[in-house]
Amino acid sequence: MLTPGMNTTRTIIAETLRSPCWSHWHSTTTPAGHMLVTADGLRLLLSRAQRTGYANTQIDDYARLPRRRFPWKPPVRLTVRARASGTLAGTAGFGFWNDPFAPGRRSLALPAAIWFFYASPPSDMPLAQNVPGQGWKAACIDATQPAALAWAPLAPSVLLLNQWQPLYQRIWPHVQRALRISEAMLPPLDTQWHEYMLEWWPNGARFSVDGRIMLESDRAPRGPLGFIAWVDNQWAVVTPRGRFGWGLLEVAGLQALDLAYVRIERLE
Repeated sequence: MLTPGMNTTRTIIAETLRSPCWSHWHSTTTPAGHMLVTADGLRLLLSRAQRTGYANTQIDDYARLPRRRFPWKPPVRLTVRARASGTLAGTAGFGFWNDPFAPGRRSLALPAAIWFFYASPPSDMPLAQNVPGQGWKAACIDATQPAALAWAPLAPSVLLLNQWQPLYQRIWPHVQRALRISEAMLPPLDTQWHEYMLEWWPNGARFSVDGRIMLESDRAPRGPLGFIAWVDNQWAVVTPRGRFGWGLLEVAGLQALDLAYVRIERLE
């Protein structure tokens, strides 16, 4: 049972994103990536991305930091007002993670994240039982903890046994809990503005959309993690049955993630 136990807040970051002069974020754009400040807020967009090159537009607060100094641990509340423009091809979202794949900046790491996450076809990452491997989700994972690492020597056997559905149904819930995986599908990320709230506690997490609770979980990463909001053109396949893949998608037109505001509060 999730028991927050905190009833006061201290706002650390509150940005309307209607001005390019924010002080908290580091911005990144690759070729085919663009960032625009509009009357509604900040637009992270891709245009004419090709399968031959990674395209990404993001803001974050950890780019120059070692992982041990990433700024966020529970208890924290994140509130984002967001919408999408165009049909997203690739991945997009916002929340907190440990930036595990950062060659040239810091060493590789096992993933830890708590966020609102979107993946388009052909992505397929069904890490939580009975939750599709693509689409718009609330999601948690932490593969960095001792309980998760204990499964590493057994990974080949687990992937083999998971080929049989009855064994998968028995084995994977234990792996899922050890990796602190928890997910729920959300209403589609569309052209309408929605308010997304994530409450991250030491003993779990709560995800809401427009005030409606979509996921409550007693599994959440321990941190520290960094904030990110992004849109890119990559796809990935990671399944409990041992199917893996990665690639890039063509973006023929324009696609964007629009952010009206971001608010991060310490819960005390």
